[in-house]
Amino acid sequence: MNNKFKIILGIALFACFLVLAAVSYSALSQKYRPETGMDSGSQREGSSESEQEKYQAPDFTVFDADGNPVKLSDFKGKPVVLNFWASWCGPCQREMPHFNKAYAKYKDEIVFMMVDLVDGQRETQSKGSSFIKNQGYDFPVYFDIEEDAAYTYGITSIPMTLFIDRDGYIKTGYAGAIDEETLQAAIELIDQ
Repeated sequence: MNNKFKIILGIALFACFLVLAAVSYSALSQKYRPETGMDSGSQREGSSESEQEKYQAPDFTVFDADGNPVKLSDFKGKPVVLNFWASWCGPCQREMPHFNKAYAKYKDEIVFMMVDLVDGQRETQSKGSSFIKNQGYDFPVYFDIEEDAAYTYGITSIPMTLFIDRDGYIKTGYAGAIDEETLQAAIELIDQ
């Protein structure tokens, strides 16, 4: 009986601990939630854009198909759609047609930086180039061979898309695949 009592007491205490942890996590996550999220382009209620914090897009270096270095800062003065992807990524593959269509429409006004996250193993420049060629996509592809862009932006999952205005500030961003309507709305946000 003594052992059964100890086991039951242990289970009860553990259950209390889990409930307390869940309540604490919920309360703290509400309190410390960022006011300008990466997954939402909406402004805080009752605030103007000038009152919101602006986030300068950090610079990085990637390489074009010919091996020439290209920096994000090379495009300052133009809005930028920055997308991180890899050819093996299913959600990346599903959103690519939307980016290709948007590129065809906006290529003279907006820079599309489609950054292939090359790790040298699962994703290589050859695999990424073949995927783009086989699908017939027209947008420019840049290769993060040295993983500078992935490290600079802390990319841990893909796809990830950021929308940067002509002054170099991140206006909004989305983790995960985005649909055509979301892409269009975010482009309109930076093409003002």
